[in-house]
Amino acid sequence: MSDLETRFNDAVDYIQNGRGDTSPSNDLKLEFYALYKQATEGDVGGKRPGMMDFVGRAKFDAREKVKGMSRDEAMQRYIDRLDEFRG
Repeated sequence: MSDLETRFNDAVDYIQNGRGDTSPSNDLKLEFYALYKQATEGDVGGKRPGMMDFVGRAKFDAREKVKGMSRDEAMQRYIDRLDEFRG
């Protein structure tokens, strides 16, 4: 496992286990979600969820924003955004 993968996994663990004093905003949570999915699954596929599926639609749209980003870049951005959040 590379250093980047190790740091990414540590960052994911930090977010998923709710460590820290404050919780990220919903927008930041969506950004973390999109970067995580891009790093672990790649580009979003399929059709955009329907108008009444608010959560699914927000997640799809967040993933669309990072479409085409490389796995390594998504991992690094995830780490960078967590560092910015923690200050």
